Amino acid sequence: MKAEYLGSNFDEFLAEEGLLAEAEAVAIKRVIAYQIAELMREKNLTKTAMAERMETSRAALERLLDPGNESVTLQTLERAAMALGKRLRIEFV
Repeated sequence: MKAEYLGSNFDEFLAEEGLLAEAEAVAIKRVIAYQIAELMREKNLTKTAMAERMETSRAALERLLDPGNESVTLQTLERAAMALGKRLRIEFV
């Protein structure tokens, strides 16, 4: 390990390497995909039924539920929230 990284935290390391934003985006997308899938299970919604509620294709829903697919729009998230009877809230912390 390089001496320059001793004592620094992982976020600092990622930031110095230019990887922090990408790592955070991947983590956020995984959480969103997990939350949507869990809410679908709680409401006994199939992917087909969820896609119909969102007025989108099943393929689009599959992309939303794919933790590795980071390209999701606010409109898609809003449709998912509405389909699940939830409100979408995005905030900076």
